Amino acid sequence: MRRLLAIFVAVVMLAGCVLGPDYKRPEIAAPAAFQYATRDAADSADTLWWQQFKDPVLDALIDEALAHNSNIAIAAAKVEQAAALLPQVRSQLFPQLGYGANAGRERAREPAFAAHLPDYPNPTNSYQAGVSASWEIDLWGRIQRQSEATLADVLATNEARRGVVLSLVASVANGYLQLRGLDAQLVVARQTLQTYAESVDLFKLQFKYGQVSMMNVAQAQSQYEAAAAQIPLLESNIAQTQNALAVLVGRDPGPITRGSSIDQLALPVVPAGVPSQLLERRPDLLQAEQQLIAANAQIGAAKALYFPAISLTGSLGNASAELSKLFTGPARVWSYAGSLVGPIFTFGAISGQVAQAEAAQGAALLNYQLSIRNAFADVDNALAANSNLKKQLQAQIRLVAALKEYTGLSRKLYEGGYTDYSTVLQAEQALFPAELNLMSIRAQLLVSSVNIYKAMGGGWVTRADRLTAGGGRPPATEALPPPLF
Repeated sequence: MRRLLAIFVAVVMLAGCVLGPDYKRPEIAAPAAFQYATRDAADSADTLWWQQFKDPVLDALIDEALAHNSNIAIAAAKVEQAAALLPQVRSQLFPQLGYGANAGRERAREPAFAAHLPDYPNPTNSYQAGVSASWEIDLWGRIQRQSEATLADVLATNEARRGVVLSLVASVANGYLQLRGLDAQLVVARQTLQTYAESVDLFKLQFKYGQVSMMNVAQAQSQYEAAAAQIPLLESNIAQTQNALAVLVGRDPGPITRGSSIDQLALPVVPAGVPSQLLERRPDLLQAEQQLIAANAQIGAAKALYFPAISLTGSLGNASAELSKLFTGPARVWSYAGSLVGPIFTFGAISGQVAQAEAAQGAALLNYQLSIRNAFADVDNALAANSNLKKQLQAQIRLVAALKEYTGLSRKLYEGGYTDYSTVLQAEQALFPAELNLMSIRAQLLVSSVNIYKAMGGGWVTRADRLTAGGGRPPATEALPPPLF
Protein backbone atom coordinates (compact mmCIF):
# COMPACT_ATOMS: atom_id res chain seq x y z
CA MET A 1 0.00 0.00 0.00
CA ARG A 2 2.83 2.41 0.85
CA ARG A 3 4.48 1.69 -2.48
CA LEU A 4 1.21 2.41 -4.29
CA LEU A 5 0.76 5.67 -2.38
CA ALA A 6 4.31 6.74 -3.27
CA ILE A 7 3.66 6.05 -6.96
CA PHE A 8 0.43 8.02 -6.79
CA VAL A 9 2.15 11.07 -5.24
CA ALA A 10 4.92 10.94 -7.83
CA VAL A 11 2.41 10.83 -10.66
CA VAL A 12 0.54 13.85 -9.29
CA MET A 13 3.78 15.82 -8.93
CA LEU A 14 4.67 15.02 -12.53
CA ALA A 15 1.26 16.25 -13.67
CA GLY A 16 2.68 19.73 -13.95
CA CYS A 17 4.12 18.79 -17.34
CA VAL A 18 1.97 20.56 -19.94
CA LEU A 19 2.79 19.99 -23.59
CA GLY A 20 2.49 22.53 -26.34
CA PRO A 21 3.54 26.18 -26.66
CA ASP A 22 2.46 28.68 -24.01
CA TYR A 23 0.69 31.67 -25.49
CA LYS A 24 2.59 34.91 -26.01
CA ARG A 25 1.01 37.89 -27.71
CA PRO A 26 2.61 38.36 -31.15
CA GLU A 27 4.77 41.38 -31.74
CA ILE A 28 2.71 44.02 -33.51
CA ALA A 29 4.45 46.80 -35.44
CA ALA A 30 1.84 49.46 -34.69
CA PRO A 31 2.38 52.95 -36.10
CA ALA A 32 3.14 55.65 -33.54
CA ALA A 33 0.08 57.71 -34.49
CA PHE A 34 -2.87 57.66 -36.83
CA GLN A 35 -2.25 59.26 -40.19
CA TYR A 36 -5.19 61.68 -39.89
CA ALA A 37 -5.09 62.31 -36.13
CA THR A 38 -6.26 65.77 -35.09
CA ARG A 39 -4.71 68.13 -32.59
CA ASP A 40 -7.98 68.93 -30.85
CA ALA A 41 -8.71 65.30 -29.88
CA ALA A 42 -10.06 64.78 -26.37
CA ASP A 43 -9.85 61.89 -23.93
CA SER A 44 -13.47 60.85 -24.41
CA ALA A 45 -13.23 57.17 -25.39
CA ASP A 46 -14.62 56.09 -22.00
CA THR A 47 -17.66 58.38 -22.06
CA LEU A 48 -21.16 57.83 -23.43
CA TRP A 49 -20.22 59.84 -26.51
CA TRP A 50 -23.72 59.92 -28.06
CA GLN A 51 -24.79 62.28 -25.28
CA GLN A 52 -22.53 64.90 -26.89
CA PHE A 53 -25.14 65.33 -29.65
CA LYS A 54 -27.36 67.02 -27.02
CA ASP A 55 -30.48 65.18 -28.17
CA PRO A 56 -32.49 63.39 -25.44
CA VAL A 57 -34.47 61.51 -28.09
CA LEU A 58 -31.30 59.89 -29.43
CA ASP A 59 -30.19 59.02 -25.87
CA ALA A 60 -33.55 57.36 -25.21
CA LEU A 61 -33.40 55.37 -28.46
CA ILE A 62 -29.96 53.99 -27.63
CA ASP A 63 -31.06 53.07 -24.09
CA GLU A 64 -34.10 51.31 -25.53
CA ALA A 65 -32.01 49.44 -28.08
CA LEU A 66 -29.53 48.26 -25.45
CA ALA A 67 -32.38 46.96 -23.32
CA HIS A 68 -34.52 45.32 -26.01
CA ASN A 69 -32.46 44.54 -29.12
CA SER A 70 -32.82 40.89 -30.17
CA ASN A 71 -29.24 40.55 -31.47
CA ILE A 72 -27.86 41.37 -28.02
CA ALA A 73 -30.11 38.76 -26.43
CA ILE A 74 -28.98 36.18 -29.01
CA ALA A 75 -25.31 37.03 -28.41
CA ALA A 76 -25.77 36.73 -24.64
CA ALA A 77 -27.38 33.30 -25.09
CA LYS A 78 -24.38 32.19 -27.15
CA VAL A 79 -22.06 33.24 -24.32
CA GLU A 80 -24.08 31.18 -21.84
CA GLN A 81 -23.98 28.25 -24.25
CA ALA A 82 -20.20 28.48 -24.60
CA ALA A 83 -19.72 28.94 -20.84
CA ALA A 84 -21.72 25.78 -20.10
CA LEU A 85 -19.10 23.74 -21.97
CA LEU A 86 -16.20 24.84 -19.75
CA PRO A 87 -17.20 22.98 -16.55
CA GLN A 88 -17.75 19.88 -18.67
CA VAL A 89 -14.16 20.03 -19.92
CA ARG A 90 -12.65 21.00 -16.57
CA SER A 91 -14.48 18.21 -14.76
CA GLN A 92 -12.07 15.72 -16.34
CA LEU A 93 -9.30 17.12 -14.13
CA PHE A 94 -10.99 15.68 -11.05
CA PRO A 95 -11.95 12.16 -9.94
CA GLN A 96 -15.36 11.07 -11.14
CA LEU A 97 -17.51 9.51 -8.41
CA GLY A 98 -20.66 7.49 -8.90
CA TYR A 99 -22.91 5.04 -7.17
CA GLY A 100 -24.94 2.04 -8.16
CA ALA A 101 -27.17 -0.69 -6.87
CA ASN A 102 -28.72 -3.73 -8.48
CA ALA A 103 -30.77 -6.75 -7.54
CA GLY A 104 -31.41 -9.89 -9.58
CA ARG A 105 -32.75 -13.42 -9.55
CA GLU A 106 -31.38 -16.08 -11.89
CA ARG A 107 -32.04 -19.76 -12.61
CA ALA A 108 -29.13 -21.63 -14.18
CA ARG A 109 -28.92 -25.03 -15.86
CA GLU A 110 -28.54 -27.60 -13.06
CA PRO A 111 -25.72 -30.13 -13.15
CA ALA A 112 -26.52 -33.85 -12.90
CA PHE A 113 -25.58 -34.12 -9.27
CA ALA A 114 -28.02 -31.35 -8.31
CA ALA A 115 -30.85 -33.92 -8.31
CA HIS A 116 -29.23 -35.60 -5.26
CA LEU A 117 -28.91 -32.25 -3.41
CA PRO A 118 -32.29 -31.09 -2.17
CA ASP A 119 -30.85 -27.75 -0.98
CA TYR A 120 -29.07 -26.90 -4.24
CA PRO A 121 -29.62 -23.12 -4.72
CA ASN A 122 -31.39 -22.65 -8.03
CA PRO A 123 -32.68 -20.05 -8.75
CA THR A 124 -30.34 -17.69 -6.88
CA ASN A 125 -30.65 -14.08 -5.73
CA SER A 126 -27.96 -11.40 -5.91
CA TYR A 127 -27.83 -7.93 -4.36
CA GLN A 128 -25.11 -5.29 -4.80
CA ALA A 129 -24.68 -1.67 -3.69
CA GLY A 130 -21.63 0.53 -3.76
CA VAL A 131 -19.73 3.54 -5.02
CA SER A 132 -17.16 3.76 -7.78
CA ALA A 133 -14.45 6.25 -8.71
CA SER A 134 -12.31 6.85 -11.78
CA TRP A 135 -9.66 9.43 -12.54
CA GLU A 136 -7.61 10.07 -15.65
CA ILE A 137 -4.43 11.72 -14.45
CA ASP A 138 -3.64 14.64 -16.74
CA LEU A 139 0.04 13.81 -16.82
CA TRP A 140 0.75 15.58 -20.11
CA GLY A 141 -1.66 18.48 -19.77
CA ARG A 142 -4.13 17.37 -22.44
CA ILE A 143 -7.18 18.22 -20.37
CA GLN A 144 -5.63 21.43 -19.10
CA ARG A 145 -4.91 22.57 -22.66
CA GLN A 146 -8.47 21.72 -23.65
CA SER A 147 -9.73 23.73 -20.68
CA GLU A 148 -7.50 26.63 -21.72
CA ALA A 149 -8.88 26.48 -25.26
CA THR A 150 -12.48 26.25 -24.05
CA LEU A 151 -12.04 29.25 -21.74
CA ALA A 152 -10.57 31.25 -24.61
CA ASP A 153 -13.55 30.26 -26.76
CA VAL A 154 -15.91 31.52 -24.06
CA LEU A 155 -14.06 34.82 -23.78
CA ALA A 156 -14.02 35.16 -27.58
CA THR A 157 -17.79 34.64 -27.61
CA ASN A 158 -18.18 37.28 -24.93
CA GLU A 159 -16.08 39.73 -26.96
CA ALA A 160 -18.33 38.97 -29.94
CA ARG A 161 -21.28 39.93 -27.74
CA ARG A 162 -19.55 43.19 -26.80
CA GLY A 163 -18.94 43.75 -30.50
CA VAL A 164 -22.69 43.50 -31.02
CA VAL A 165 -23.15 46.21 -28.36
CA LEU A 166 -20.62 48.43 -30.15
CA SER A 167 -22.25 47.93 -33.55
CA LEU A 168 -25.74 48.41 -32.15
CA VAL A 169 -25.00 51.78 -30.55
CA ALA A 170 -23.28 52.99 -33.71
CA SER A 171 -26.10 51.70 -35.93
CA VAL A 172 -28.82 53.39 -33.86
CA ALA A 173 -26.91 56.68 -33.81
CA ASN A 174 -26.17 56.52 -37.55
CA GLY A 175 -29.75 55.59 -38.37
CA TYR A 176 -31.14 58.47 -36.34
CA LEU A 177 -28.70 60.99 -37.81
CA GLN A 178 -29.44 59.82 -41.34
CA LEU A 179 -33.14 60.11 -40.56
CA ARG A 180 -32.74 63.70 -39.39
CA GLY A 181 -30.74 64.45 -42.54
CA LEU A 182 -33.53 63.05 -44.71
CA ASP A 183 -36.07 65.05 -42.71
CA ALA A 184 -34.09 68.22 -43.42
CA GLN A 185 -33.91 67.37 -47.12
CA LEU A 186 -37.67 66.81 -47.17
CA VAL A 187 -38.24 70.24 -45.59
CA VAL A 188 -36.04 71.84 -48.28
CA ALA A 189 -37.86 69.94 -51.03
CA ARG A 190 -41.30 70.95 -49.79
CA GLN A 191 -40.30 74.59 -49.34
CA THR A 192 -38.78 74.64 -52.82
CA LEU A 193 -41.87 72.98 -54.25
CA GLN A 194 -44.05 75.66 -52.68
CA THR A 195 -41.87 78.39 -54.20
CA TYR A 196 -42.03 76.73 -57.61
CA ALA A 197 -45.82 76.36 -57.31
CA GLU A 198 -46.13 80.10 -56.72
CA SER A 199 -44.03 80.73 -59.82
CA VAL A 200 -46.26 78.42 -61.89
CA ASP A 201 -49.39 80.20 -60.68
CA LEU A 202 -47.84 83.59 -61.44
CA PHE A 203 -46.80 82.60 -64.96
CA LYS A 204 -50.21 81.12 -65.69
CA LEU A 205 -51.80 84.39 -64.63
CA GLN A 206 -49.34 86.42 -66.72
CA PHE A 207 -49.91 84.13 -69.72
CA LYS A 208 -53.66 84.66 -69.35
CA TYR A 209 -53.17 88.40 -69.81
CA GLY A 210 -50.58 88.01 -72.55
CA GLN A 211 -47.58 89.15 -70.53
CA VAL A 212 -45.50 85.96 -71.01
CA SER A 213 -45.40 83.16 -73.55
CA MET A 214 -46.47 79.57 -73.00
CA MET A 215 -42.79 78.65 -73.00
CA ASN A 216 -42.35 80.45 -69.67
CA VAL A 217 -45.28 78.52 -68.21
CA ALA A 218 -43.87 75.23 -69.45
CA GLN A 219 -40.42 76.04 -68.01
CA ALA A 220 -41.89 76.85 -64.60
CA GLN A 221 -44.09 73.74 -64.71
CA SER A 222 -41.14 71.45 -65.57
CA GLN A 223 -39.16 72.94 -62.73
CA TYR A 224 -42.07 72.29 -60.36
CA GLU A 225 -42.44 68.66 -61.46
CA ALA A 226 -38.70 68.02 -61.07
CA ALA A 227 -38.90 69.16 -57.45
CA ALA A 228 -42.13 67.21 -56.88
CA ALA A 229 -40.44 63.99 -58.06
CA GLN A 230 -37.88 64.28 -55.25
CA ILE A 231 -40.46 64.23 -52.46
CA PRO A 232 -41.76 60.63 -52.88
CA LEU A 233 -38.17 59.39 -53.07
CA LEU A 234 -37.27 61.17 -49.82
CA GLU A 235 -40.45 59.96 -48.11
CA SER A 236 -39.65 56.38 -49.15
CA ASN A 237 -36.11 56.65 -47.75
CA ILE A 238 -37.48 58.13 -44.52
CA ALA A 239 -39.97 55.26 -44.13
CA GLN A 240 -37.28 52.64 -44.70
CA THR A 241 -34.87 54.34 -42.27
CA GLN A 242 -37.60 54.63 -39.63
CA ASN A 243 -38.49 50.95 -39.94
CA ALA A 244 -34.86 49.85 -39.71
CA LEU A 245 -34.36 52.04 -36.64
CA ALA A 246 -37.53 50.69 -35.01
CA VAL A 247 -36.30 47.10 -35.44
CA LEU A 248 -32.91 48.03 -33.95
CA VAL A 249 -34.51 49.39 -30.79
CA GLY A 250 -36.67 46.29 -30.43
CA ARG A 251 -39.99 47.58 -31.75
CA ASP A 252 -42.27 46.64 -34.60
CA PRO A 253 -41.66 48.78 -37.73
CA GLY A 254 -43.26 52.18 -37.31
CA PRO A 255 -42.67 55.90 -36.78
CA ILE A 256 -39.79 57.28 -34.75
CA THR A 257 -40.03 60.30 -32.50
CA ARG A 258 -37.85 63.22 -33.58
CA GLY A 259 -35.72 65.48 -31.41
CA SER A 260 -33.22 68.12 -32.46
CA SER A 261 -33.00 69.10 -36.12
CA ILE A 262 -29.87 68.41 -38.13
CA ASP A 263 -28.78 72.03 -37.61
CA GLN A 264 -29.27 71.84 -33.83
CA LEU A 265 -27.29 68.66 -33.20
CA ALA A 266 -23.87 69.28 -31.65
CA LEU A 267 -20.76 67.73 -33.19
CA PRO A 268 -18.94 65.38 -30.76
CA VAL A 269 -15.25 65.87 -30.10
CA VAL A 270 -12.77 63.52 -31.74
CA PRO A 271 -11.57 60.92 -29.19
CA ALA A 272 -7.86 60.73 -28.47
CA GLY A 273 -5.91 57.52 -28.84
CA VAL A 274 -2.89 55.82 -30.38
CA PRO A 275 -2.92 52.72 -32.61
CA SER A 276 -1.49 50.38 -29.96
CA GLN A 277 -4.47 51.06 -27.71
CA LEU A 278 -6.80 49.42 -30.22
CA LEU A 279 -5.53 46.01 -29.09
CA GLU A 280 -7.27 46.54 -25.75
CA ARG A 281 -10.18 48.75 -26.86
CA ARG A 282 -11.81 46.99 -29.81
CA PRO A 283 -13.91 43.89 -29.08
CA ASP A 284 -13.22 42.37 -32.49
CA LEU A 285 -9.46 42.45 -31.87
CA LEU A 286 -9.88 40.96 -28.40
CA GLN A 287 -12.09 38.29 -29.93
CA ALA A 288 -9.49 37.48 -32.58
CA GLU A 289 -6.78 37.22 -29.91
CA GLN A 290 -8.87 34.82 -27.80
CA GLN A 291 -9.42 32.70 -30.88
CA LEU A 292 -5.64 32.64 -31.34
CA ILE A 293 -5.18 31.60 -27.69
CA ALA A 294 -7.67 28.75 -28.16
CA ALA A 295 -5.95 27.53 -31.32
CA ASN A 296 -2.57 27.73 -29.59
CA ALA A 297 -3.80 25.58 -26.69
CA GLN A 298 -5.21 22.93 -29.02
CA ILE A 299 -1.67 22.19 -30.24
CA GLY A 300 -0.71 20.98 -26.75
CA ALA A 301 -3.89 18.92 -26.47
CA ALA A 302 -3.08 17.23 -29.78
CA LYS A 303 0.59 16.56 -28.89
CA ALA A 304 -0.46 14.95 -25.60
CA LEU A 305 -2.04 12.13 -27.62
CA TYR A 306 1.47 10.84 -28.42
CA PHE A 307 1.93 9.89 -24.75
CA PRO A 308 0.19 7.26 -22.62
CA ALA A 309 -2.98 7.96 -20.68
CA ILE A 310 -2.95 6.87 -17.03
CA SER A 311 -6.23 6.12 -15.28
CA LEU A 312 -7.08 4.98 -11.77
CA THR A 313 -10.32 3.17 -10.97
CA GLY A 314 -11.79 1.81 -7.78
CA SER A 315 -15.00 0.59 -6.21
CA LEU A 316 -16.28 -0.01 -2.71
CA GLY A 317 -19.55 -1.65 -1.71
CA ASN A 318 -21.43 -4.73 -0.59
CA ALA A 319 -22.63 -7.86 -2.32
CA SER A 320 -24.80 -10.64 -0.96
CA ALA A 321 -27.22 -13.34 -2.02
CA GLU A 322 -29.63 -12.20 0.67
CA LEU A 323 -30.96 -8.67 0.96
CA SER A 324 -31.01 -8.82 4.77
CA LYS A 325 -27.26 -9.55 4.83
CA LEU A 326 -26.26 -6.94 2.21
CA PHE A 327 -24.72 -4.54 4.72
CA THR A 328 -23.10 -7.03 7.10
CA GLY A 329 -19.37 -7.36 7.45
CA PRO A 330 -18.76 -10.41 5.25
CA ALA A 331 -20.66 -8.71 2.39
CA ARG A 332 -18.06 -5.96 1.98
CA VAL A 333 -16.30 -5.91 -1.43
CA TRP A 334 -13.75 -3.53 -2.91
CA SER A 335 -11.33 -3.22 -5.78
CA TYR A 336 -8.83 -0.78 -7.24
CA ALA A 337 -6.77 -0.79 -10.41
CA GLY A 338 -4.65 1.36 -12.62
CA SER A 339 -4.27 1.36 -16.37
CA LEU A 340 -1.79 2.77 -18.83
CA VAL A 341 -2.77 3.02 -22.48
CA GLY A 342 -0.63 4.58 -25.18
CA PRO A 343 -0.15 4.53 -28.95
CA ILE A 344 2.47 2.57 -30.85
CA PHE A 345 1.50 2.80 -34.51
CA THR A 346 -1.35 5.14 -35.45
CA PHE A 347 -0.42 5.57 -39.12
CA GLY A 348 -0.77 9.37 -39.05
CA ALA A 349 -3.88 9.64 -36.89
CA ILE A 350 -2.14 11.66 -34.17
CA SER A 351 0.35 13.48 -36.39
CA GLY A 352 -2.56 14.56 -38.56
CA GLN A 353 -4.33 16.05 -35.54
CA VAL A 354 -1.16 17.89 -34.52
CA ALA A 355 -0.70 19.24 -38.04
CA GLN A 356 -4.32 20.30 -38.14
CA ALA A 357 -3.98 22.12 -34.81
CA GLU A 358 -0.80 23.88 -35.93
CA ALA A 359 -2.43 24.95 -39.21
CA ALA A 360 -5.45 26.28 -37.30
CA GLN A 361 -3.11 28.25 -35.04
CA GLY A 362 -1.36 29.71 -38.09
CA ALA A 363 -4.68 30.74 -39.61
CA ALA A 364 -5.79 32.30 -36.31
CA LEU A 365 -2.52 34.26 -36.14
CA LEU A 366 -2.98 35.60 -39.67
CA ASN A 367 -6.57 36.50 -38.89
CA TYR A 368 -5.46 38.38 -35.76
CA GLN A 369 -2.81 40.31 -37.69
CA LEU A 370 -5.25 41.11 -40.51
CA SER A 371 -7.88 42.27 -38.01
CA ILE A 372 -5.36 44.68 -36.50
CA ARG A 373 -4.44 46.13 -39.89
CA ASN A 374 -8.11 46.55 -40.74
CA ALA A 375 -8.67 48.26 -37.40
CA PHE A 376 -5.88 50.76 -38.11
CA ALA A 377 -7.41 51.41 -41.53
CA ASP A 378 -10.89 51.84 -40.02
CA VAL A 379 -9.70 54.54 -37.66
CA ASP A 380 -7.67 56.38 -40.29
CA ASN A 381 -10.57 56.23 -42.75
CA ALA A 382 -12.99 57.57 -40.16
CA LEU A 383 -10.63 60.37 -39.14
CA ALA A 384 -9.99 61.30 -42.77
CA ALA A 385 -13.69 61.33 -43.59
CA ASN A 386 -14.44 63.51 -40.57
CA SER A 387 -11.69 66.01 -41.40
CA ASN A 388 -12.61 66.27 -45.07
CA LEU A 389 -16.35 66.48 -44.41
CA LYS A 390 -15.75 69.48 -42.16
CA LYS A 391 -14.02 71.20 -45.07
CA GLN A 392 -16.68 70.05 -47.50
CA LEU A 393 -19.44 71.36 -45.27
CA GLN A 394 -17.90 74.83 -45.13
CA ALA A 395 -17.47 74.86 -48.91
CA GLN A 396 -21.08 73.73 -49.40
CA ILE A 397 -22.37 76.45 -47.05
CA ARG A 398 -20.52 79.05 -49.13
CA LEU A 399 -21.86 77.49 -52.34
CA VAL A 400 -25.49 77.63 -51.13
CA ALA A 401 -25.03 81.25 -50.03
CA ALA A 402 -23.59 82.18 -53.44
CA LEU A 403 -26.38 80.39 -55.30
CA LYS A 404 -29.03 82.10 -53.21
CA GLU A 405 -27.51 85.47 -54.08
CA TYR A 406 -27.26 84.45 -57.74
CA THR A 407 -30.93 83.36 -57.76
CA GLY A 408 -32.08 86.59 -56.15
CA LEU A 409 -30.13 88.76 -58.58
CA SER A 410 -31.27 86.79 -61.63
CA ARG A 411 -34.90 87.11 -60.57
CA LYS A 412 -34.50 90.89 -60.15
CA LEU A 413 -32.91 91.16 -63.59
CA TYR A 414 -35.76 89.11 -65.07
CA GLU A 415 -38.40 91.23 -63.40
CA GLY A 416 -36.64 94.34 -64.67
CA GLY A 417 -36.64 92.99 -68.20
CA TYR A 418 -32.85 92.69 -68.47
CA THR A 419 -32.71 88.90 -68.96
CA ASP A 420 -35.02 86.06 -69.88
CA TYR A 421 -36.47 83.49 -67.49
CA SER A 422 -33.95 80.82 -68.48
CA THR A 423 -31.36 82.65 -66.32
CA VAL A 424 -33.65 82.42 -63.28
CA LEU A 425 -34.40 78.79 -64.08
CA GLN A 426 -30.72 77.96 -64.33
CA ALA A 427 -29.98 79.57 -60.96
CA GLU A 428 -32.86 77.84 -59.17
CA GLN A 429 -32.03 74.47 -60.73
CA ALA A 430 -28.52 74.77 -59.28
CA LEU A 431 -29.72 75.99 -55.85
CA PHE A 432 -32.17 73.18 -55.13
CA PRO A 433 -29.72 70.23 -55.33
CA ALA A 434 -27.09 72.30 -53.54
CA GLU A 435 -29.44 72.79 -50.59
CA LEU A 436 -30.28 69.08 -50.56
CA ASN A 437 -26.58 68.24 -50.66
CA LEU A 438 -25.90 70.62 -47.77
CA MET A 439 -28.32 68.73 -45.52
CA SER A 440 -26.80 65.44 -46.63
CA ILE A 441 -23.25 66.61 -45.82
CA ARG A 442 -24.36 67.80 -42.39
CA ALA A 443 -25.71 64.32 -41.65
CA GLN A 444 -22.58 62.65 -43.09
CA LEU A 445 -20.35 64.74 -40.85
CA LEU A 446 -22.29 63.70 -37.76
CA VAL A 447 -22.22 60.08 -38.89
CA SER A 448 -18.44 60.30 -39.38
CA SER A 449 -18.09 61.19 -35.69
CA VAL A 450 -20.04 58.05 -34.79
CA ASN A 451 -17.76 55.99 -37.03
CA ILE A 452 -14.66 57.32 -35.27
CA TYR A 453 -15.92 56.16 -31.88
CA LYS A 454 -16.98 52.84 -33.40
CA ALA A 455 -13.55 52.33 -34.99
CA MET A 456 -11.61 53.27 -31.86
CA GLY A 457 -13.69 51.32 -29.37
CA GLY A 458 -12.88 52.11 -25.76
CA GLY A 459 -14.39 52.05 -22.32
CA TRP A 460 -17.69 53.39 -23.65
CA VAL A 461 -18.46 49.85 -24.85
CA THR A 462 -18.26 48.58 -21.28
CA ARG A 463 -20.46 51.42 -20.04
CA ALA A 464 -22.99 50.75 -22.77
CA ASP A 465 -22.83 47.04 -21.96
CA ARG A 466 -24.10 47.81 -18.45
CA LEU A 467 -27.26 49.26 -20.00
CA THR A 468 -28.17 46.01 -21.73
CA ALA A 469 -30.85 43.67 -20.40
CA GLY A 470 -28.18 41.50 -18.79
CA GLY A 471 -26.51 44.48 -17.16
CA GLY A 472 -23.20 43.58 -18.81
CA ARG A 473 -22.62 40.76 -16.31
CA PRO A 474 -19.44 38.76 -17.00
CA PRO A 475 -19.75 35.21 -18.31
CA ALA A 476 -20.25 32.53 -15.74
CA THR A 477 -16.72 31.22 -16.38
CA GLU A 478 -15.17 34.06 -14.41
CA ALA A 479 -16.63 32.59 -11.22
CA LEU A 480 -14.97 29.19 -11.81
CA PRO A 481 -11.65 28.22 -10.19
CA PRO A 482 -8.50 28.17 -12.32
CA PRO A 483 -6.99 24.86 -13.45
CA LEU A 484 -5.23 22.85 -10.74
CA PHE A 485 -1.89 22.59 -12.52
